[in-house]
Amino acid sequence: MSARGEFSSRLGFVLAAAGSAVGLGNIWGFPTQVASNGGAAFVFVYIILAFVLAYPVLMAELVIGRATRSNMVDALGKISGSKIGRATGTWGFITVSLILAFYSLVAGWMLAYLIETISDMLGQSDLSTWLTSSSVTRDILFCAIFMSLTAGIVTGGVSDGIERWSVRLMPALFAIIILLITYVSFQDGAIEGWKVYVLPDFSRIADPDLLISAMGQAFFSMSLGVGTMLVYGSYVSKKEKLPTLGASVAVVDIGVAILAGMLIIPAMYVALNNGVEIFSADGALIEGPNLIFAVLPSLFDTMGSIGVFVAFVFFALMLIAALTSSISMLEVPVAYVVESKGVGRKRAVWLIAVSIFIVSSIIAFNMGTLFGLVIDLTTKYSQPLLGLALCIFAGWVWKRDQILAELRQGDENAEHGLFWKIWPGYVRFVCPIVIIVMFYRTVA
Repeated sequence: MSARGEFSSRLGFVLAAAGSAVGLGNIWGFPTQVASNGGAAFVFVYIILAFVLAYPVLMAELVIGRATRSNMVDALGKISGSKIGRATGTWGFITVSLILAFYSLVAGWMLAYLIETISDMLGQSDLSTWLTSSSVTRDILFCAIFMSLTAGIVTGGVSDGIERWSVRLMPALFAIIILLITYVSFQDGAIEGWKVYVLPDFSRIADPDLLISAMGQAFFSMSLGVGTMLVYGSYVSKKEKLPTLGASVAVVDIGVAILAGMLIIPAMYVALNNGVEIFSADGALIEGPNLIFAVLPSLFDTMGSIGVFVAFVFFALMLIAALTSSISMLEVPVAYVVESKGVGRKRAVWLIAVSIFIVSSIIAFNMGTLFGLVIDLTTKYSQPLLGLALCIFAGWVWKRDQILAELRQGDENAEHGLFWKIWPGYVRFVCPIVIIVMFYRTVA
């Protein structure tokens, strides 16, 4: 068995873990959820729920990961001492591999649109049309390029691959978002978007649909349940104070989601001002892929000669967000194959990357039937149930004195802190009930 990697700095871990949590969901999912659910009222509820629900589950993953120094399968096997633990870990890594299979297709589209802005500048209109038209060839080609980028970073290991790139990509992501917010805010129509985003409609706060949406967004935006945080936690130094580290990740993740809202909502109203349709037939704001691949490109087209540069910067931002998440997803199965099967890292990375790419290709050939199905199976059903399983392992199966011993490694007085007074009971009773209610509402 090869020596395990470790994050070389606290900043490296926080940026890598926040990068894992910051994905396309934050940038296209969060803003439209905000706009559809009472603006700032949703932001308010989301921030509370991110700390009330998502943070305790994040901490469960980090503590289990660091204590066991293992991949998800071995970690849950160790703390439960049973095959059920290992089976749950296996289910987690199958789920994360399926998420990466559809995610890399979407990221491939981002890459195609990014290259299209360059072909536009060069006046290659035929190439531009091909890049932005849906085709199996385009989807598979750009998915392959994106998976190769992801695999290239992960082969470098923890500090030379994941940490090194996260420390570069995350500050770039922040800089690009702030640059775009500044530019968009000075356009006609932006002020309307800011009003929608900043002025709360407090009558909506008790709306059950808003609460369920905010809970789902908080949970999924931190990429919980599938073992990415557990594996990253296993690479954290024993000297670190885990509760503080987890809180830093949560703050960065929430911060990026809120910044994304500051960009996307005003941008949508600038688009409306420029004659682009931003509402669907039923009066709801357009969201998801249609927002990113229809509404915003139409907005960039209305901006004249600067539009193509704004489009380039925007799709560069989307690609960075996708990449910081995909490297953490690929690391989950890679850690298992390297540690449990004794395969060399480089070989393991490419073996798994090619396997996931084959699944992506199958989805690409059956886009109409498989794409939505895989997304629903993984994010709507599998992720919340895995989150529930992690709460049960951390709250009921794993012995409390062992958890406390692990927290004491980074903080001798851990049992006297507020975190230890609240978290064990919370992850035991409150989180499972909330997740079950949320899951029931999603599927009912």
